[in-house]
Amino acid sequence: MLNHLGDVKIRKDRLNKGVLLLSISVFISLGSFTSARGDEIDDLKKQVAEMNDRINQLEANQKIEEPNEDIPKTAPTDFRAFWKGGLNFATQDGSFKLRLGGRIHNDWLWISEDSNLKTDVGEQEDGTEFRRARLYLSGLIYDNVEFKAEYDFAGGDADFKDVYIALLDFPLGKIRAGHFKEPFSLEELTSSNRITFLERALPNALAPGRNAGVMLYGTALAASDPRMTWAVGVFRDTPDDGDGRDDGGYNFTGRLTWLPWYKEGGTSIVHLGTGYSYRNPNDHTASFDSRPEAHLADNFLDTGAFTSDDVELVGFEAACLSGPLSIQGEYILADADVASSANFHGYYAQVSYILTGEHRRYKASEGTFAGVKPKENFRYGAGPGAWEVAFRYSGLDLDDNIISGSKLHDTTAGLNWYLNPNMRIMWNYVHADKEYVGDADMLMLRLQVDF
Repeated sequence: MLNHLGDVKIRKDRLNKGVLLLSISVFISLGSFTSARGDEIDDLKKQVAEMNDRINQLEANQKIEEPNEDIPKTAPTDFRAFWKGGLNFATQDGSFKLRLGGRIHNDWLWISEDSNLKTDVGEQEDGTEFRRARLYLSGLIYDNVEFKAEYDFAGGDADFKDVYIALLDFPLGKIRAGHFKEPFSLEELTSSNRITFLERALPNALAPGRNAGVMLYGTALAASDPRMTWAVGVFRDTPDDGDGRDDGGYNFTGRLTWLPWYKEGGTSIVHLGTGYSYRNPNDHTASFDSRPEAHLADNFLDTGAFTSDDVELVGFEAACLSGPLSIQGEYILADADVASSANFHGYYAQVSYILTGEHRRYKASEGTFAGVKPKENFRYGAGPGAWEVAFRYSGLDLDDNIISGSKLHDTTAGLNWYLNPNMRIMWNYVHADKEYVGDADMLMLRLQVDF
C-alpha cells in the first residue's frame, strides 16, 4: 500500500513540475518581446492560449490513480501459484503447499522371437499401450503433515498408487502411513519418470513394490547434505485397488544407504546401499515371474505358485556418478522356505553417458536419482535438449531345488532425448536370451510427459 501511495505522489509531482517549467518559458518569451509590435504581441498571446489549452489537455489525459482502500493486504498464509517442474501453490511462509502433477507414458513395441521361444512362451505380438497415465495431488499442511493421493488411469483396471499421510516432525525421524513403496532397491524406489531405461531390470521381479503399511524413515550424518538414509517399516501385501483382506501375515522391510563420496553439489557421488525384507506370503503361497524388459511382452519366466511360510529378501546396490558418466548395479537374493529352501537371484549392471554434458541429479534425502535437467531446452534452431546413451546387462535365475522357473538374460541399449525437464523420448533395443530355449529381439519407443 505504501508503494502504491508513493507512485501516485511521484506522478503528481512530475506533472506539476512540467506545468511550472512550461509557464516559466512562456513568461520569459513574453518578457523578451515587450518592445515588439502590437501584431507580434497578439501572436504571442495566441501562442500562450494554445499552450494553456495543451496544458489543460495534458492534465485531463493524465489519470492519477488514488489509493484503493479496498485492496486487501497480503498475509503470510495467502497462496501464490508458480511453476517448478509442475503446478505448485505455496503460502509466503511455506507452511502450506500444494502440487498438482501427473505423467503420461505412451509405449510402442516391435518384437521378433525364434521358433523355439515361440513354442515355449507363445507367439509375441507388436503393440502399443499407455504404460502409465497418472494424476496426483500432494501437499504440506502446517509445515508438518505431508500427504499424497495418486491415481493411475492406464490399463484395463485403474488403480491407486501412492496414497499416504506423513508426519515430518516425529521422534527419531519421519513417519508415513498408507499405500506406498516398501523401502527396498535403488531402481524400484527411483521414479519411473527418472529411470534410465523404459523398464526396470530383471531382478526387479524379486523386489517388493507398493503395499499398505507404516514406515519410519530419516537421514543421518549431516543435516544440510545428508550422507545416510534409513527406513524401516511393516507392511501387508495389498493390491493397488486397496483391498487388503487376505490370510497373509506381515512383511518387515528396511533399507540403509550411504554416500562415502559426495562432491560438487552431487555431480560426483558414490552411493552404497543394502535392503532386507522378511515376508509372510498370503495364504502361505508364493510365486515369482518375469517378462523380459518389455511390458507388452508375455512372461518368459514363471515359478508357478508354491507353498512357503516365509520369504527373505536381501539386496545390495551401488552407483557412481562423475559428471555426465553414471554407473549403477544391484544384486537381489530371495530365499524361500520350500522343503530345504529355494534360492532365486537376479542382478544388473548399467552405464550411461550424457553427450550434451548434463548429469543425473541425485536426491540425497531419499537415496535415489532424480533425473536429468537439460542445460538448454529443445527449440528448433536454438537448443538441443539433453542426449543420453545407455547400456545394461541383467540376469534372473528362478531355478533352484524343486522349483523350475528357468533363467533369462537381457542385453539392453538405450537412447534418451530430454527435450526439457518435463518431456523425454526414449528408444530401447532389448535382446532376451532364455537359457536353453531361445531368443527374442525387441525395439521399443516411449513418449513421456511428466509434471
